[in-house]
Amino acid sequence: MPVVATDDYGSASSGLVAPYAHAAVLTKSDTDELTKVSRALYVGGTGNINVVTAAGETVLFSAIPVGTLLPIRIKQLLSTNTTATLVVALW
Repeated sequence: MPVVATDDYGSASSGLVAPYAHAAVLTKSDTDELTKVSRALYVGGTGNINVVTAAGETVLFSAIPVGTLLPIRIKQLLSTNTTATLVVALW
C-alpha cells in the first residue's frame, strides 16, 4: 500500500505568517505578468533580479546571494537586467 503524506499544517491559516503552500519556477519576461502575485521569491542562483512589485513599481535588486528568500510580492519577473537563475515564486 502506498504511503500517503500527512499535512501537519493543513488547518493552518492562510495569512502572511503561514507556511507557503505553493511554489513555481519563474520564467523571465518583459511582457507577461505572473498568473498570481507572489508572497516571496527564492533565488537559487546568484545575480540581479528586476521585478515589478504588486503595487506596480519596477525595482532592481542587485547581487542577490544563492539561497536568498526575498519576502517581496511581485507580479512580474523582468528579463531585462535579471541575471539570477532558478528563481522560484512562493505563495
